[in-house]
Amino acid sequence: MTRSIITIIFLFLICFLSPTAAWGQSKNAYDDFGKRELAKLLEESCNKGMTSSCFELGLLYQDFKESKFKYDKIDYAKKGKELVKKACEDGEIHACEHLKGENRFEGSQFLLYSAIALIGIAVLIVTRMMFQDNEQFQASQKLDEDEDKKTKESKSHGVVLQYSRPFFKRYVSPIVAQMKNKKKIKEKYRRKLASSGLTDVLTTEDFFAFKLFLIIGFPVVFIAVRSFMEADWPLKAVPVIAAIGFIYPDIWVKGKIEQRQKGIISGMPFAVDMLALSVEAGLDFVAAMTKVVEKARPGPLTEEFEIMIKEIKVGASRAEALRNMAWRIDLIPISSFCATLIAADSVGASIGPILKALSEEIRQKKSAEVEKEGATAATKILFPMMAFIIPAVFLMVAAPIIVEFVAGN
Repeated sequence: MTRSIITIIFLFLICFLSPTAAWGQSKNAYDDFGKRELAKLLEESCNKGMTSSCFELGLLYQDFKESKFKYDKIDYAKKGKELVKKACEDGEIHACEHLKGENRFEGSQFLLYSAIALIGIAVLIVTRMMFQDNEQFQASQKLDEDEDKKTKESKSHGVVLQYSRPFFKRYVSPIVAQMKNKKKIKEKYRRKLASSGLTDVLTTEDFFAFKLFLIIGFPVVFIAVRSFMEADWPLKAVPVIAAIGFIYPDIWVKGKIEQRQKGIISGMPFAVDMLALSVEAGLDFVAAMTKVVEKARPGPLTEEFEIMIKEIKVGASRAEALRNMAWRIDLIPISSFCATLIAADSVGASIGPILKALSEEIRQKKSAEVEKEGATAATKILFPMMAFIIPAVFLMVAAPIIVEFVAGN
């Protein structure tokens, strides 16, 4: 059943796109006459100097392809081309347009049939994929209980991911999962996804499938917008847009990582203070972490604390959970914080005073960074001021003087 459906679609596409399928559109106005009678009428008009009749006679001669015309021992195709050329030389516009179109078609015939063949192959592959693993995909969707949750979370990460995810998850991810070098893909993108907080939304295979999908997705959107707006944007930009589509996910993830790291740094002072107070009040480390998650403002740092608490409850040691958190966040202050707690835990020291000292150190570093940013603000604003403010001021001050000088006063 599947093979018959694929075959029907493939044959329909070839027949629909083939230039010979347009034969029914070239109906002649003199179909009631025989070809020989019509040729005689047009020949009489052509001899009288009517170039349009010469053009129609040339087209008619080129259509003398039946076996009965072979007995005339006349090369009607050659004679028809000569008549069309003569009509064009005599000023028949339609004949000239026909010759241009014929030359263009002859020059691009190979490209046309190649494009038809490639489109047919693409339709065949996609159709086969849709029917072949449909049941397997539905079964995996039922087993994945968190799929609806992941789909909802993807909406908060941008329009591109929201509308692309159903397609690359369905069609491209299974192909990537069967690639031989998927281990390298996991090693390359695992830390990036962990640092950006996207591990619950995308796997490493999904992320690489996202990149591959946008190679096609961005050019399709470009062509659709170009057609809708009736713009004359050059199609030479399609390869560049496809390359941008492949690079875009990396840029997007890098922005997510930077945004997440800023949120973690801004939430560190309060979280460490709360940890120190909770530990000094008699709570153990896990209970103090839980208290911070309850009381602190929701953000990337509280999410990391929740992950660390889950790892410890599953059976990981405190040192291992702290190392994993430092690996995911990939920030020097967090790495220093985790290394200090691991060292204190290894020697059995009380972490209350250590957390208090870390809190003061983090606050001092944050205030120093704020002062540094304030000191560099004057330098940063210098170039915009020179580019936009000074020319306006100069224009207001100097314009009256120049006008008076030109006027001779």
